[in-house]
Amino acid sequence: MAVFTEVTRDEAAALLTQLGLGTLQSMQGIHSGIENTNYFVHTDRGDYVLTLFERLSFEQLPFYLNLMGHLASHGIPVPAPQANAQGEVLHTLKGKPAAVVTRLKGRNQLSPQAADCAQVGEMLARMHLAGQDYPGQQPNLRGLAWWVETVPVVKPFLTPTQAELIDTELAFQQALAASSDFQSLPHGPIHADLFRDNVMFDGPTLSGFFDFYFAGCDTFGFDIAVCLNDWCIDLATGTLDAARAQAFVAAYDAVRPLTDTELRLLPALLRSAAMRFWLSRLWDFHLPRDAAMLQPHDPAHFERVLTLRRQRPWSYQRGAQPGTQGSGQA
Repeated sequence: MAVFTEVTRDEAAALLTQLGLGTLQSMQGIHSGIENTNYFVHTDRGDYVLTLFERLSFEQLPFYLNLMGHLASHGIPVPAPQANAQGEVLHTLKGKPAAVVTRLKGRNQLSPQAADCAQVGEMLARMHLAGQDYPGQQPNLRGLAWWVETVPVVKPFLTPTQAELIDTELAFQQALAASSDFQSLPHGPIHADLFRDNVMFDGPTLSGFFDFYFAGCDTFGFDIAVCLNDWCIDLATGTLDAARAQAFVAAYDAVRPLTDTELRLLPALLRSAAMRFWLSRLWDFHLPRDAAMLQPHDPAHFERVLTLRRQRPWSYQRGAQPGTQGSGQA
């Protein structure tokens, strides 16, 4: 969400008027993130987020925007894409695909406790169920196929030890993906990037998920693992807080019961999620794009997370009392 493309007030105001969203009062570039150009915009009718898409194409974007509309219609609190008079939610600004969505109330919970994690787990399960009848199809564009293409690109920047780690993990993930157990995992539309900064809380209550522009069709277990590797860890070390993880998965499991295979493969999926973000951060860090306010993330964080998930696997213990540690890493 850095600013790659500068948008003037007049340009933003013209689009907002076209969408019937009122008169622009203020706009502010959003500093966080590294994928798209984003602005908070305030009009006399409400608060919105204006996004210009820097990598996704006009052909890819209907999947994401229509998914958000589908989830909203099923009671999932997500930003609602704003349509023009023709009912179109995908627009053009500065020659690039653009969208305007409602801005969620609240703020991020950057120091989550077990109760916060439980709310995210419950809502994630609800989101997965709500998306099962969504007709759109889009692969996870940062999935295994992308890893296979990208590992050779980033390896020249790695130490021999890092190169061995990334090669062995890629081989493990390829074998996992080819297994019959993996092929049987429940799947459908997932968020794929539901970090702490992509969830809003209005006071103590979860008020919504946003930033669906990494969404795709993949295993639900991968989405759970992405969350566990962010919501339920010590950010300084990457160590999993098993009590928070137990609360997260228990709340999810109560809404959409996990299959035995999902439970068995969760430690491997935690490695998958760590691998995905280590690799994408390596790519963004070593092969950056020009952007105002660009702040690439440190890839060393997810290298630590991946190493810990390999060394000390964690498994969810169904039926364990709240606050217990589960098995594996504490």
